[in-house]
Amino acid sequence: MTSAHEPNPHHGGGADALRNAVGKDKKYGDGIVRHRTEVEQQVIDHERQADEIVHLLKDTKDLPQIDLFLPQILRGAVFVGHLVTDMDSVAGAIGAAELYGGTPALASAINSETMFAFQEWGAKMPMYIEDILEGEPSRDVCLVDHQQTSQLNPCIPVDQIVGVIDHHALQSKTIVTDKPIYIDIRPWGSMSTIVAHTFLTHKRRPSAPVAGMLLSAILSDTLNLLGPTTTEWDRLVVAVLADVCRVDDIQLLASRQFKAKSRDLASLTAGGLVNGDQKSFGFAGFGEVGFAVVETTDDQVILARVAELLPEMEKVKKERGYKCLFLAIVNIVGLHSKLLLCGPTEKSLAQAAFGGPLEGAGLMDLGKRVSRKKDFIPSVTKTIKNGWTMSSQKDAEAVYGKHSIEVEAERDGKRQKTEQPPQVAVMG
Repeated sequence: MTSAHEPNPHHGGGADALRNAVGKDKKYGDGIVRHRTEVEQQVIDHERQADEIVHLLKDTKDLPQIDLFLPQILRGAVFVGHLVTDMDSVAGAIGAAELYGGTPALASAINSETMFAFQEWGAKMPMYIEDILEGEPSRDVCLVDHQQTSQLNPCIPVDQIVGVIDHHALQSKTIVTDKPIYIDIRPWGSMSTIVAHTFLTHKRRPSAPVAGMLLSAILSDTLNLLGPTTTEWDRLVVAVLADVCRVDDIQLLASRQFKAKSRDLASLTAGGLVNGDQKSFGFAGFGEVGFAVVETTDDQVILARVAELLPEMEKVKKERGYKCLFLAIVNIVGLHSKLLLCGPTEKSLAQAAFGGPLEGAGLMDLGKRVSRKKDFIPSVTKTIKNGWTMSSQKDAEAVYGKHSIEVEAERDGKRQKTEQPPQVAVMG
């Protein structure tokens, strides 16, 4: 039997189990060798820290009901994520509700990855926010994983929002309130890392189902700790939560979860893919930019549908009044992306923002860029704010050559065709 401060060989974030099962390299038949993955290495590296932290945690049920060190404004609130809800927003709502003493809620239907996590960890499925507010219309609400009105479930009155827990940038559509509210925004890889860290700083042990949901959310948002938004806090918290959940094979968990994430994509319509994980961003003097992302373990399945996706993007762009609409196909295993470009404005802005090589009429290689939050939107934002404009016909011909394109111009409410090359971007 191990002492309280000795690494537990049966869990401890699975550190000892990983060392025994994988070592530094694991050899299979036919000369195949599997190296330690990043998430496995991080669990091993943080083993002692995680074990010491978990040893100090107390079960939530053993703590007094009143805790003066937690914000009372959140007690009894409904915690809810954004529309087109994902793993992080659902897990964050569940975790925050347990931590602060409130009720978790769903903003919209869950995806296949989140369903996998519910089944894996045995967590209770929350009610929809509409149903909760219908029965209790005056309930306070705390937003998790978002703070923009464009991502807010329309049934939520802004004057009932009492808090925001998030890890995204404050942009043009951030909510505006008439009174002070609780704010916890940190530049970390996952909102669930923030909730889990708050559990730890108050020496509270999340219940096993909640710890499991938070763990899955961090793995999802940080792309198994390989994404560019990953911080040292995300790595440490993953090791701690893996210890709490007694996960012996963290890589197997991530692999099964990411497989579940991709499972439903092949059956989605073009509209489902374009509208599924889509967010809009407003720029003064320019207009709205929509940016959709599809994360998958097999990007070729989605890229084979480019001819189907581009017309759908044009349709959605017109319906929503976007100046531009992009769709990034992110391979979450290989960590590389392709960007779908549905018109000359998109091609021009993407060329200025990313400079990636064009592959055919509507596709750009983004290389190792994989994060909308850190890679995509900051580049687009910087380009627009630096005075990006459409270039002259002569400059466009030098890049693309002269050929016929459909110019996206609304004149008297009608689309017109003109003989000119696509326009490219220059910096003003």
